[in-house]
Amino acid sequence: MNFLKVSGINRKEGDDFELKDISFAQYPFQRVAIAGESGSGKSTLCKIIAGLIQPDSGEVVFEGKRVKGPLEKLIPGHQHIAYLSQHYELRNSYRVEEILDYANTLSDEQAMALYKVCRIDHLLQRKSNQLSGGEKQRIAMARLLIMSPRLFLLDEPFSNLDMIHKSILKAAIRDIGEQLKISCLLVSHDPQDVLSWADEVLIMKDGRVIQKGGPLQIYWQPINEYVAGIMGSYSMVSTQTAAALGVDTKGQSMLVRPGSFKIVTAEAGGIPAKVTSILFLGSSYEIEVLLMNQIVTVKSLDSHYAEGDMIYVALSSEHMWHAQ
Repeated sequence: MNFLKVSGINRKEGDDFELKDISFAQYPFQRVAIAGESGSGKSTLCKIIAGLIQPDSGEVVFEGKRVKGPLEKLIPGHQHIAYLSQHYELRNSYRVEEILDYANTLSDEQAMALYKVCRIDHLLQRKSNQLSGGEKQRIAMARLLIMSPRLFLLDEPFSNLDMIHKSILKAAIRDIGEQLKISCLLVSHDPQDVLSWADEVLIMKDGRVIQKGGPLQIYWQPINEYVAGIMGSYSMVSTQTAAALGVDTKGQSMLVRPGSFKIVTAEAGGIPAKVTSILFLGSSYEIEVLLMNQIVTVKSLDSHYAEGDMIYVALSSEHMWHAQ
């Protein structure tokens, strides 16, 4: 039996937006991520799963029972599904322990274990107006988890966080699944958040799920340019350029990730390219080069290139896909 099954969900909102026939399943402790551009329907879908918005048609089944929408319940929401909104609120000028004790049904030992997982055990005596944005986010998360949900929906949890608090929150979300045994579904627009965490990825566009699969499949085999762009950098390679690089594309242009290009020597079969710009990413570089009258992006671990340099580029045909 599926832990969560979403079947044929439709929801029209005004004249400009509609969720269209959304279906997918999640197994216990499977990490599912939903990605897509702003306005693609990610948050609306999460709220429907949580029982906070009524679908026009279709159903959400959680642990074998249909999730009722707000038109069917006096108090919207599901007892065992927690939804962390982008727009969470904490009471002003209350101590953190007061905010958490209000909804706490756990023993002191269980509560403290949860606070440690959320990285807030050192904040309990502070007042809410003495907290950073990242600390407030983790307290809002703990406030939901203290009610012992079995499914936790996190809607863009990393938005507006600096890298330090983002790393802390990422570790906390990992431990929620591993230590607290709570299944998580994450919404994010950042490919690094999605690819490094998820077991299954759903890509949404204009209210539809247009591709779903594992992170490797979504990254290396996107069905079109939209999915490719959502998941990171890519280049469009013409049939002529691919042929010069020794790859037969059967008459179709190809989309290529930077890591599929290799900087080699002329003797190794590379073709000449001129460096036009260099982007430092910390552990690597993305180098834009002019290759046979088109700009492509090449990944490199070396730092000794400069704009205007001539290099030689080869292409692996292992990770290429047809442009649609």
